[in-house]
Amino acid sequence: MFRIKKLDIFITRQFGLLFLGTFFICQFVLMMQFLWRYIDDLIGKGLSLEVLGQFFWYMGLMLVPQALPLAILLSSLITFGNLGESSELTAIKASGVSLMQAFRSLIVVSALIALGSFYFQNVTGPNANKQLTTLLISMKQKSPELEIPEGVFYDGIPGSNLYVQKKDIKTGMLYGIMIYRMTNSYEDAAIILADSGRLQSTAEKKHLVLNLWSGEWFENMRSQELTSTAAVPYRRETFATKKIILDFDADFNLADASNFANNAQAKSLNKILRDIDSLKLSFDSVGRAYYHDAKMIYFDLHGISKEDSLKAIKQVKAKSINIDSIMTGLDALKRQQTVNFALTKVQNAANDMEFKRLLTDDMARVIRTHKIEAIKKFTLTLLCLVFFFIGAPLGAIIRKGGLGIPVIVSVLVFIVYYILDMTGYRMARQGSWAIWFGEGIAMAVLIPLAVFFTYKANNDSVVFNMDAYRNFFMRLLGLRLKRHVYRKDVIINDPDYSNDAQRLGIINNDVAQYAHEHKLTRLPNVINVFFRYQPDHNIEIINEEMESVIDDLSNTRDKVILTELNNYPIVSEKAHTRPFERKWLNIAAFIVFPIGIFCYLRMCKFRFRLNHDLKTIRKTNDAIIARIKEMG
Repeated sequence: MFRIKKLDIFITRQFGLLFLGTFFICQFVLMMQFLWRYIDDLIGKGLSLEVLGQFFWYMGLMLVPQALPLAILLSSLITFGNLGESSELTAIKASGVSLMQAFRSLIVVSALIALGSFYFQNVTGPNANKQLTTLLISMKQKSPELEIPEGVFYDGIPGSNLYVQKKDIKTGMLYGIMIYRMTNSYEDAAIILADSGRLQSTAEKKHLVLNLWSGEWFENMRSQELTSTAAVPYRRETFATKKIILDFDADFNLADASNFANNAQAKSLNKILRDIDSLKLSFDSVGRAYYHDAKMIYFDLHGISKEDSLKAIKQVKAKSINIDSIMTGLDALKRQQTVNFALTKVQNAANDMEFKRLLTDDMARVIRTHKIEAIKKFTLTLLCLVFFFIGAPLGAIIRKGGLGIPVIVSVLVFIVYYILDMTGYRMARQGSWAIWFGEGIAMAVLIPLAVFFTYKANNDSVVFNMDAYRNFFMRLLGLRLKRHVYRKDVIINDPDYSNDAQRLGIINNDVAQYAHEHKLTRLPNVINVFFRYQPDHNIEIINEEMESVIDDLSNTRDKVILTELNNYPIVSEKAHTRPFERKWLNIAAFIVFPIGIFCYLRMCKFRFRLNHDLKTIRKTNDAIIARIKEMG
């Protein structure tokens, strides 16, 4: 039966205070990052404090679901880092409480925060996102001639999509202009291309004047009187200069929220699921209409029926009609007119299908965006628990509190999540990846990490012990490790000085004999090193005896002996004999020529070092023996 214990209350209180602080810190950082993206929309627009206040309020509400997981990660890491640094976590484990039992109160708290995050995303977040989007669009529309970006379509002007290849900020000139103008339907769309242009507001700020130079105007002329089976009339105009007046109120007015019906971020989960079915039905009908129009292009040109077209195709395939002979029989003018007519029809059909392709791609993107947002509501909720099972075990392993190492670790974990999440989101939105794969790739990486860290922390792993990694790389690179012997505050047994002095004298004799026999200053035989290795246990016995004496003498109160003990080198017992323990690895290292040279030179370095260490051992032994005689 689950009971609330004092330990649970204590840990929850520690976590709660840190969570409140870290939440506001994370919220502030995310708001500043979001503000930096839209700083150009706020500066120089003459916006009132009321509008700015609404912008910051809705921005804060929208970013709450993203700040909660990051706050849980940082606060849980600091909580258990503080407990580990103050040895409270050690005391908790010594009392018989496992790490998972220490986690249980915060698991419940994190689950409640996760449920609150889902509720916030489903109820409060959509409205905040809708209001924030409305404010951003309204801010951009206040001075649209300043907002037109380069290289992307700009839809800030109602009824038009404007693409600018290059923009001169000083003169206000726009270059490489492409405009899609929408009226009542997709079929009535006009495409305007121009080499250059300039967009300016009128004095009363109620209209926009678009001056274009050296361009073309393409427009479908479909009217209601035409039947669905008729070909679409088409108009093409080439102009040297053209002025277009657009209705636009440049004063700050809130945009109509109904214009953002396809904004999936502004919808609850139930509405997203309903709208996905509606969008599929609507877009399927548009797709069928486009498919029907495409068939009409091939079967209904110049009143040719579908049956006659199929009959002509069969005749061509049966080679009863020779197209080349027909073209050859025409005079040059008629032949040129026929080719130009065919090219014009094909180009018009290609332009029409390309435009419809862009529209259908946009339709598919809207559906994908809705599916992505539906999945994201669950992934952000699950992320609260995943970040807890990453932060809490890491805090228990690292055992460092405060805002130093925990902040660095949290930032690194969040960067990994952010990169994976944004990459998956973009690839899924553009259709390059499956939606479930794009939205699940971050969780697929973080969940195994959470399981791994929890397992390591529960088994008191030293996977993040920096000293262990430092010592490993120092040994690998042949760097010397220093000995640290400190005076003990409590000494149970005093050293046996006379016996230790005798043992040190024996070690001196063994060291001198070993150095004479092995000739450590000479280079070893390459064949013996890599192929005919003979085990060398003498130095291991000498080192083991020396460490035993050092351990006994470390109980001394004499400062001179303690100082001399720190002069003993840490002896590498095997690095001077061969590169690897296993014979086949030595042979492989010799065969791989560059690695063999590195291993041989490294081994020679350790031989020379051992020769120096043996001299240091004899010198230190003599000093300690002399000090023992003085004491005795």
